[in-house]
Amino acid sequence: MATKFTAAVIQAAPILFDLEKTLEKTADLVNQAAEKGAKLILFPEAFISAYPRGLSFGTVVGNRTAEGRALWLRYWNSSIEVPGKETVRLGAMAKKAGAYLVIGVNERDSVSGTMYCSMLYFNPKGELMGKHQKIKPTAAERIVWGESDGSTLSTFDTPLGRMGGLICWENYMPLARMSMYQKGVQLYLAPTADSRENWQSTLKHIALEGRCFVFGCNQYVTKSMYPQDLPGIEDLKHSPETMSRGGSVIISPLGEVLTAPLWDSEGILTAEIDIAEVTKSKLDFDVIGHYARNDIFKFETINQPNTVIS
Repeated sequence: MATKFTAAVIQAAPILFDLEKTLEKTADLVNQAAEKGAKLILFPEAFISAYPRGLSFGTVVGNRTAEGRALWLRYWNSSIEVPGKETVRLGAMAKKAGAYLVIGVNERDSVSGTMYCSMLYFNPKGELMGKHQKIKPTAAERIVWGESDGSTLSTFDTPLGRMGGLICWENYMPLARMSMYQKGVQLYLAPTADSRENWQSTLKHIALEGRCFVFGCNQYVTKSMYPQDLPGIEDLKHSPETMSRGGSVIISPLGEVLTAPLWDSEGILTAEIDIAEVTKSKLDFDVIGHYARNDIFKFETINQPNTVIS
């Protein structure tokens, strides 16, 4: 296992609703992170190819519109199948960079017609190790994303450490977090669409609770980035120009901010990670070990995947 390595968190927006151009931008950003020496590269939630902030998809209780269905088709066409030709391209990016690549995507199931908010994991060989599908979309997200059955609450043993994580407000679910801690997660990946300043407190809490490195990763998005021919674009007429400020950050197992949160711009944050800090942090607290009371509390997560070693 590597004692120390460089990790990179990418704060950027995709080319919204444009799959091909987003993949091209992804490749460029991966190359930039690799030039900084990154061996772990994290992208935001739904980076391929949009987090549809501010859009209603023509829905109200009891009614949908033709325009909303046209927007859904546009969104579907900018999503990907897993595995598929796009995951092959992403794997090639990871291989070229010689790094673990973790990226948020909109994953379409062409059989069921359901779309999932997913996080994909690639190793430096270019192989798709696995994925995590969001188990609980929040509020109006449920219009566009389905719910996972829990079978992708994944962690992966790697030479860098055991990595895994949750997407956005899944991180507010105590039992979902506990499912990660039970697997011994050391590199906790938290791509999100939440740019509120108090989200920083959530990430610090997870680091302290799980005694793990936490990587918060968000998009920086402005209204002018949305295609003007997008069906339903009028939904954004009262929205501010800055749709998401970002706030990406890297935090140590003792809750210390290793890279200051990045606000109001795109950028690549890097930090040197020393996995030994995880072990040292557990001297006085270990949520699943000496600080647990298994004689009082019982916890079980069903439909669990096997840990992948890569």
